[in-house]
Amino acid sequence: MKKIGIGYENYKEFVDGSMYYVDKTMLASEILKKGGKVTLFTRPRRFGKTLALSMLQTFFEEEVSSDGTTVDNSRYFGGMKILNADKDVLDKMGRYPVIRLSLKSARQPGFYAAFMALREEIVSEYIRHNYVLHSDELDADIKASYLAIKGSISDWAAKQNSLSNKEEQEKAFTREISKFATSIKTLSLVLKAYHEKNVIILIDEYDVPLENAYYHGFYDDMVGFIRSLFESALKTNDALEFAVVTGCLRISKESIFTGLNNLKVNSILSGDFAEAFGFNESETLKMLEDYNLSDSAPEVRNWYDGYLFGESEVFNPWSVASYVDGKVNGKQKLPKPYWSNTSSNSIIKDLVENADNSVKEELDRLVLGGSIEKQIHEDITYEDIYKSEDNLWNFLFFTGYMKKVSERIIGEDIFITMTIPNVEIKSIYRNQIIEWFNRKVKETDFAPLYTAIKEKNTKTIEEFIRTLLQKSISYFDGQESFYHGFFLSLLYGMPGYVPKSNREEGEGRPDVILLPDRAKDPAYIFEIKVRKKYNEMPEGLQEAFDQIKDKKYEEGVLEDGYNRVISFGICFCKKDCVVGCTHDFT
Repeated sequence: MKKIGIGYENYKEFVDGSMYYVDKTMLASEILKKGGKVTLFTRPRRFGKTLALSMLQTFFEEEVSSDGTTVDNSRYFGGMKILNADKDVLDKMGRYPVIRLSLKSARQPGFYAAFMALREEIVSEYIRHNYVLHSDELDADIKASYLAIKGSISDWAAKQNSLSNKEEQEKAFTREISKFATSIKTLSLVLKAYHEKNVIILIDEYDVPLENAYYHGFYDDMVGFIRSLFESALKTNDALEFAVVTGCLRISKESIFTGLNNLKVNSILSGDFAEAFGFNESETLKMLEDYNLSDSAPEVRNWYDGYLFGESEVFNPWSVASYVDGKVNGKQKLPKPYWSNTSSNSIIKDLVENADNSVKEELDRLVLGGSIEKQIHEDITYEDIYKSEDNLWNFLFFTGYMKKVSERIIGEDIFITMTIPNVEIKSIYRNQIIEWFNRKVKETDFAPLYTAIKEKNTKTIEEFIRTLLQKSISYFDGQESFYHGFFLSLLYGMPGYVPKSNREEGEGRPDVILLPDRAKDPAYIFEIKVRKKYNEMPEGLQEAFDQIKDKKYEEGVLEDGYNRVISFGICFCKKDCVVGCTHDFT
């Protein structure tokens, strides 16, 4: 069995390492036939965008080694689907200089650090093309422009050390930003002069610097730099053959692509390139078959399927590969939410924490398997996300947390009915909701509850619990485990007592018991019941009392050496409860 390349994003490593590769090489042909001068692919994270760009680089690049000899990369496509492409496509294999950048290194806490990280990425690409310096054909001015960028890292350190005045340092930094704003175009011109061919530019995770800058408070500075970088590289670059840019969102209102009329945007709503990212059903089933896991197909479909790109059904490739790897290597027997560990779920956290009653109702509907309808617009800005709930749902939709069920068009407006794609994503919502609710519970002052328990004031206990339940999501209504865990968590801070759950007493196990630190204080038993209908709550309360008596819970506590015991019955129904108390038992 081939190794599964978890964490690998370099196409050559897949081939050289004989790793399992789901063949997406026809993307090279599709780009030539259906792509624009600049094609922007927006897909959720971990859906194969980085690997796809690595494959495109390997296919198109006229790679030159440091000594100036051309590298033949055709061996990396032996047996691949791309060899069935038209001759005019295959003739372009290994024919172009390629510039490839990833902007993910800009995930830094401040603009200076983020810019310096991007600067280092650009310089590294200059160094990769160092062979151009061996050419005697290049114009001296072109070489000088190249060397000004390439030597920038060491030069910058020396410059900064020589500048003691902060104002001078800031001016020098501004000049450095200006220089690097045109650095990709400069490299394009140098490569075109050397290869005598236009350049292909591949840019991965273009929106990471913007998302990071938004959350860290230097959004405008980063937008200005990325705009200048893209304008020079993708708009006014006569050396450009074509470009492919990838990210999670189409961000245009910030004018990142100002005036770029040669931009073709391909999102999850687009019909073409629908299966270029992610695994389709046949690819998923083939992978399971290759690893003798065909019987796991229903489980994989339930957990990791459900995405709809264009009209094509798509599985989450990262999660499917991780699932298979876990099964084959014996690391994981059961499915788990692999994707939630790789993506930032802060947007769901914000959605849940800021939810008003209408959003709570929508979350209820979604986690229970229902759907909601929202107007969709692809031009999203990070600044706009929180201005309306619809923008927030748009963000969730385009980043993979929701899927399209159907759509309708009213005038120029698109309305999409959406739902949660699968069990994996539902677990992300569920865990975030639980975390939020538990935090709300912990922020509460429990002293009135503890006093009411000691005074056997059942009405106050009811009101206290009812108030907290109003903050919860109805998804948990009816789940006895939720009510059990919720009530147990309320008791952990009660002074002088230790709460126990399902402790064996008498002839059974009461749900919750509070054991005193001092012999003179009573122990407390709580038996919990749940009903679906409000009019059944008295019956549930009586069942709790009957169980306490029939199972001899109170006798069991006394046999353990405690002097007194007081029993409570509690019956929950949705966001309400009734509480009853028995006499002291000694």
